[in-house]
Amino acid sequence: MLMRAEHSNLLIVDVQERLAPVMSDPRRVINGCALLMRAAQRLGVPITVSEQYPKGIGATIFDLREWIPAEGAIAKLHFSCVDEPAIVGRLDAGARRQVVIAGIEAHICVLQSALGFKDRGYDVFVVTDACASRRPENEEAAWLRLREAGVATVTAEMVLFEWLCEAGTPEFKELVALVK
Repeated sequence: MLMRAEHSNLLIVDVQERLAPVMSDPRRVINGCALLMRAAQRLGVPITVSEQYPKGIGATIFDLREWIPAEGAIAKLHFSCVDEPAIVGRLDAGARRQVVIAGIEAHICVLQSALGFKDRGYDVFVVTDACASRRPENEEAAWLRLREAGVATVTAEMVLFEWLCEAGTPEFKELVALVK
């Protein structure tokens, strides 16, 4: 099963000011999410951004704000994005049945969201190099559990090149420069 731009949604989970810096590898997460958001914006993939309790944890980290869609990020209190009606409503409103998920923390909000969207009938892909937890062992446990549950774990470059489908297009020329 390939990820296709015309069938995908991108969900960026809780990459926030006070949470991102304490991750095991914050720059990897921020760079991976930025690549995905730039590609999604260029290829017409709808982007949804969640923020866990932004009053306490802060807004989405500055590095990613320029790619948040005009309708803005969606605040949540539940760990799973599936338990937030505004997020589910945004994804369910389209006919796209793939959801590509990146963000933090891998073993909490990302994992619970991925399992929840799988239960809702979505084809779910979690981008391992655009996710993190504070402790690497929690992150590794998340990847194992997701794979055992039938959720695909992928890399940001896998997403990018599957969304692009072919070389030589203006989109390819623009976006491939981001990974060189």
